[in-house]
Amino acid sequence: MVFSVIRQGAANAVRMSVLVAVAAVVTGVSAPAARADTLADALVSAYQHSGLLEQNRALLRAADEDVAAAAATLEPVLRWTASATQSIGRGQTSLTLGVQNSDSLVVAGQLIAELLLYDFGATALGVEAAKETVLATRQTLIGIEQQVMLRGVQAYMGVIEAAEFVTLRQNNVRVLTQELNAARNRFEVGEVTRTDVALAEAQLAQARSGLASAQGNYAIAVEEYRNVIGRKPSRLAGPPRVPKIGGDIDAAKAVAVRNHPSMRAVQHQVSAAELAIKRAEASKRPTVTAQGVLSLSENLSSSNFSTGASIGLNAAGTIYQGGARSSAVRKAQAQRDAQRGNLHVVRHNVQQNVGIAYAQLSSARASFEASERQIRAARIAFQGVREEATLGARTTLDVLDAEQALLDAEASRISAQTLIYNAAYAVLASTGKLTARDLRLPVQQYDVNEYYNLVKDSPTSQSEQGAQLDRVLRRLQKN
Repeated sequence: MVFSVIRQGAANAVRMSVLVAVAAVVTGVSAPAARADTLADALVSAYQHSGLLEQNRALLRAADEDVAAAAATLEPVLRWTASATQSIGRGQTSLTLGVQNSDSLVVAGQLIAELLLYDFGATALGVEAAKETVLATRQTLIGIEQQVMLRGVQAYMGVIEAAEFVTLRQNNVRVLTQELNAARNRFEVGEVTRTDVALAEAQLAQARSGLASAQGNYAIAVEEYRNVIGRKPSRLAGPPRVPKIGGDIDAAKAVAVRNHPSMRAVQHQVSAAELAIKRAEASKRPTVTAQGVLSLSENLSSSNFSTGASIGLNAAGTIYQGGARSSAVRKAQAQRDAQRGNLHVVRHNVQQNVGIAYAQLSSARASFEASERQIRAARIAFQGVREEATLGARTTLDVLDAEQALLDAEASRISAQTLIYNAAYAVLASTGKLTARDLRLPVQQYDVNEYYNLVKDSPTSQSEQGAQLDRVLRRLQKN
């Protein structure tokens, strides 16, 4: 639905497109004929341009690597050691041979293989906790995506609103210029006083100030659009139909509690905190590992060479650590309680945001309907007052007051129309439905599973899976 703000006070008023009028006012050039960008086009650009999304995708990949690091502790560990030892000193003394020189250089190396066999589930619990953190980070990414989409809508509507105000103020200046000319003509023939002319001049000066302010606000809106969308607006089509919003606020709140990414993220954080408690408790118990050692050594002085191999089971545990392990359990419990408290806070905030968005939408719709009626009445009043003024029944001040009333009514409609769209999309965001997928935007959506599936098994850089992971990273860096 295209905004309509071109005044109809003058018989020769011509309806223009919003951005052509703004270009004429702000840059002094006419906009070329081209396909107008739609709201969907703007949101696609916002999705592709957003550095905030890229930042949080990288944070998600870092969380994926935490799973890989935790899972790697369940895999065998193969390590080596090497040493070279030079012995310097005197050996035994004999009556026949004198002092024996015991200098020798021994070179040794070991290849050690270790495997964790049992630790009462502490390591496995760490893996599960890392997975819960990944799921929470994915939901956080969805929440960031909703913020980007909502800001994109606001930037798009902000440019249209600012452009409408420029057009409105421009037309107001034109009408008041006509009123001033008429007042001067009537003054010359003695129908009005110099005071009437001065009133018209003052009103025109105020209108020009309002136009300059509107042009400044338009420039600010353009900068916001450039920042969010990634390019300067050219021609913007009118916004599409307002998305359908159900009228049942309680049902919307219930949907938000189930589906909003903030709720889901904190639920996974609670699960991760509960797993952390179990892990801290399991860490107090012994661990059992298997170890195999292959050793080689050579005395370079005597050319003696020896090898050895061993395999065995090792069990280890801590008897006393000053209460540190019990403290770790209590700390994990406190962090779990904190997450549960956060879940309570987030649930109420989500419900509040739904209620606020619905209230803003209802208020904007009521304001728009009222402004429509106000415009019709103000336009009739303005036309009547102006006609009466030509007959001498009204003063110039009456005409200017009627003109201002009509201007205020039209400005209210512009603001209300913008608020309707912003509030409607805020309702979608508050219920977790303002994503590229929900809006059916034609974009290549980020696959949260692709990187995770490649790293979850802790591949090495030399493996085929590691090579595939390198290709994915290069593509992400290129994008």
